[in-house]
Amino acid sequence: MTDHQAFYETRAALRHKELARHYHELLHRFYRFLVPPGMRVLELGCSSGELLAAVEPAHGVGVDFSKTIVKQARERHPQFEFHVADVATFSIEATFDYILVSDLVNDVPDVQELLSRAHGFAEPHTRLVLNFFNNLWRPVLAFAEKIGAKAPTPQQNWLSATDMKNLLHLAGWELIKMDTRILWPVRTPLIGSFFNRWLAPLCRPFCLTVFLVARPRPKAGPARHYRCSVVIPDRNEAGNIEAAVQRTPEMGTGTEIIFIEGGSQDNTWEVIQRVQAKFPQRDIKALKQHSKGKGGAVREAFAVATGDLLFILDADLTVPPEQLPKFYEAARCGTADFVNGVRLVYPMEQEAMRFFNMVANKFFGAAFSWLLGQHIKDTLCGTKVLSKNHYEAIARNRAYFGDFDPFGDFDLLFGAAKLNLRILDLPIRYQARTYGETNIQRWRHGWLLLRMTAFAATRLKFIP
Repeated sequence: MTDHQAFYETRAALRHKELARHYHELLHRFYRFLVPPGMRVLELGCSSGELLAAVEPAHGVGVDFSKTIVKQARERHPQFEFHVADVATFSIEATFDYILVSDLVNDVPDVQELLSRAHGFAEPHTRLVLNFFNNLWRPVLAFAEKIGAKAPTPQQNWLSATDMKNLLHLAGWELIKMDTRILWPVRTPLIGSFFNRWLAPLCRPFCLTVFLVARPRPKAGPARHYRCSVVIPDRNEAGNIEAAVQRTPEMGTGTEIIFIEGGSQDNTWEVIQRVQAKFPQRDIKALKQHSKGKGGAVREAFAVATGDLLFILDADLTVPPEQLPKFYEAARCGTADFVNGVRLVYPMEQEAMRFFNMVANKFFGAAFSWLLGQHIKDTLCGTKVLSKNHYEAIARNRAYFGDFDPFGDFDLLFGAAKLNLRILDLPIRYQARTYGETNIQRWRHGWLLLRMTAFAATRLKFIP
């Protein structure tokens, strides 16, 4: 047994210490937030298997170089598969949905080699989730080790968040999001909960543990094309229906246009039916909405969509349909899992967006960038694209947030972030309406959006 192995087994044996036990409980809690249950999960450096068990995988595999520790893991968690191996040389004929690397990159001799090796267990949809210590805490941890409150560790790597981002890039991974957690690692009634739930998200530079979520960086390959479904919710938009059909391009292997009409006071429904008959060469579906709000309309339309890629296009045509191929390309080639339109980059036509609407959009963009851990500049642009598979995954996990969003934009963005999808802003040129009036009531709906943002914060940041 090497000195490093002996040191490691001593540290593992000391995990019964109260400080270590509570730290790992907090760590497992956040991993459960990041990793959906029922996944295929590989943990590199699994120790005795508690983290693997905490995320409740459908199929779990753990790897550790200590025979003693792996024996303990097999005894405690016989439902999982454990291997004795060095993570830098481990090999298995399997791929996984999630690869976990917890408190390991501080110890391994070659972090880039470890991250590169992880590609052998990944598919394009795989997510790598890892955590490491914040260097700001080194004096605190050294003191805790000196007084026996923390298990000893050998000399460790000095890794910053910037170092890890760089190493991920060198190893062929793309960072999706970063977060920090654990501001108070000592079990202290009331104080610990207050610090770790409410203060930690607001004091990111001072937290003990840095979490990163990454995906394999998309590679250029043979051109692959998909069938598209463009959903256009309509309410009092009779004058825009025919133009929407004429201006929506055919994309990929075929494009269906789904109009869903929601209680119009004009003749929107009649116009949809007339346009459907006028353009028999286009694949057009016409639906009557049974739920309320744009969010309900989108869900009903997505339920009958046959496309591999799902588009949302506002019927007011303020986002020109001619720009949809840009969204298609970004989604088709894997640049993003979720393509979000942005109206706040290029100059707008006069009257396209009122001043207070602009201010609100900028505020919600900043709030969401913090909430989601990914940069989002425009949360309320009506044009969004994602795959049908990803939408179905969001729908399956909707109970986590609840059915609270009448607009649909927040529901999709929150769901995409919870599933660790790569969200990408795509700038568009925003135009003024040429027909009808907006259905948005800025003060009433603005207050509702604030309430939804506050609620989402309890689910994405201030998690118990």
